[in-house]
Amino acid sequence: METGPPEEESLKVGSFATHSARGVIRDPRVRRKTMFALLAIAVLMVITGATVLQEFLNPRDHAIRFILFWLACGWVTITSLLLALFDVLMARAQARAARRMLREQMLGDPDEDDDARGDSA
Repeated sequence: METGPPEEESLKVGSFATHSARGVIRDPRVRRKTMFALLAIAVLMVITGATVLQEFLNPRDHAIRFILFWLACGWVTITSLLLALFDVLMARAQARAARRMLREQMLGDPDEDDDARGDSA
């Protein structure tokens, strides 16, 4: 009847995953290192999958292995691309905020917005 310990362990894993994801998303240095590591893993997977593991991943003999391996490779690549897209969006938002702050300091005109000039794209 005791279900306490398994629930506590799953909560700890979920909590750890949440905190580590927040850390990767919030810190640009960690985010960029993670993107680099993910791309390196994806390139390594492509190279090993096409050469060393070619017989092990033969789609006619081992269809499940083949699908799972290349699905994992695609997952790693897409994760890296999504982090890169997020990084670009964050850099643009920070540049927009810095422009706005500089404009307020130099001109004292907080009413003018980037969107009014058409810099939102």
